[in-house]
Amino acid sequence: DNRWFEAGRRAVELARAAGPQRSKAAAKSAILFVGDGMGISTVTAARILEGQLRGQPGEENRLAFEALPHVALAKTYNTNQQVPDSAGTMSAMVTGLKTKARVLSVDEQVVPGDHRSVAKARVETIFERAERRGLATGIVTTTRLTHATPAACYGHSADRAWEDDSKLPAAARADGFPDLARQLVEFSPGDGIEVALGGGRAQFLPKSRRDPEEADSHGARDDGRDLSAEWLGRHPNAAYVWNQEQFDAVDAQHTDHLLGLFDPSHMEFEFDRSRDRGGEPSLSQMTRKAIEILSRNPRGFLLVVEGGRIDHGHHAGNAFRALTDTIEFSNAVRTAVEMTDPGETLVVVTADHSHVLTMAGYPTRGNDILGLVFANDARGKSMDTPSRFPHRAAAQSGIAAGRTDLSGVNTTGPTYLQEATVPLRTETHGGEDVAIYAGGPGAELFHGVREQSYIYHAIVEALGWNSAKP
Repeated sequence: DNRWFEAGRRAVELARAAGPQRSKAAAKSAILFVGDGMGISTVTAARILEGQLRGQPGEENRLAFEALPHVALAKTYNTNQQVPDSAGTMSAMVTGLKTKARVLSVDEQVVPGDHRSVAKARVETIFERAERRGLATGIVTTTRLTHATPAACYGHSADRAWEDDSKLPAAARADGFPDLARQLVEFSPGDGIEVALGGGRAQFLPKSRRDPEEADSHGARDDGRDLSAEWLGRHPNAAYVWNQEQFDAVDAQHTDHLLGLFDPSHMEFEFDRSRDRGGEPSLSQMTRKAIEILSRNPRGFLLVVEGGRIDHGHHAGNAFRALTDTIEFSNAVRTAVEMTDPGETLVVVTADHSHVLTMAGYPTRGNDILGLVFANDARGKSMDTPSRFPHRAAAQSGIAAGRTDLSGVNTTGPTYLQEATVPLRTETHGGEDVAIYAGGPGAELFHGVREQSYIYHAIVEALGWNSAKP
């Protein structure tokens, strides 16, 4: 009886009636790709950069997901914030209702920070629903697996920060409230989540345990539990891996449950991945392995893939890493499309929210998207300010301030931080709508301007779940 949930269901019914012809059959499987912080300006800039890295002007290029045939817009606000966070937005996508910022898969009646309010506010996620229907489920991310976006798929919490028991308030710990790492490993519907790949190793290991890769790092858990070992104990034919060599050795045809934790915290940016001490798989490689395992289920699968460090690059004011991670995110989409049957698998690509990346200044066609530009109008006439300071084609708000003479500065390098109008400790999210791209059975439901919670309802409709209860 939640108003957001009911509105989403009605919106799907109307979209079905008003939109293109219905798919002949329901989707067997669904993959939801979430580019964290991947607003439309990020997509545009990454498209240009990918083309320029191929020696093209760049503007004519298309990222892999831009070839999907159906497009819509999603409104991303939380119920209590005009500009949202990832917890509330991802919760909307996996539960079908909007909620507050910083909480996970609970309705807006939850009291943020109060674990006792979770039981009444808890709502079923699409992962719980999929497992009860016998589908295989998987999560792939470049952030910690307990970070807000992936955690919304399986976790219910009054605070996204409760990633391990050391982060819980004393009252929650005393009452035995499960932290997010526990909720992942103890996920009980069906036979549990089959594939979970990402970072966040510290959240699963006790403080007494030295990290196997980073000698100066230890686990974060106060309760002394080794959740990676518990994962192996809970599932037959299970595997736990933490480096590239172990990941590559996993036999997808004989592994039913796979947990991969490739860093004590977040995984490396794609640009830095080759220098990781233990070796980390790319987002594309993790997506491939996940599909290889999940697709063995004859009833189908549900997979969420997050390009999580796009967001982190933007927060740091580092367009280079944000855009190169977006390109790898596109590669992961391409991998999934190539590996799946378009007549059976719905592929949806979107973002949880935007960032305040801007492109401006009238640069000429083919101008280096990360480089300097002297402004020209449409006739090629110089529009430089009296100071004649060249400026960035792509600029962000949140890190530096003032107008600096960038002549002689390499703005295309991986360490350069873009200029900002307002100096802050970290760059902020943007509040504008984000795009949704879709292909496969049910993709025709994605048209128009939608509430973000609509994504859940459209996926459920495409899978045919509305015609019969679990």
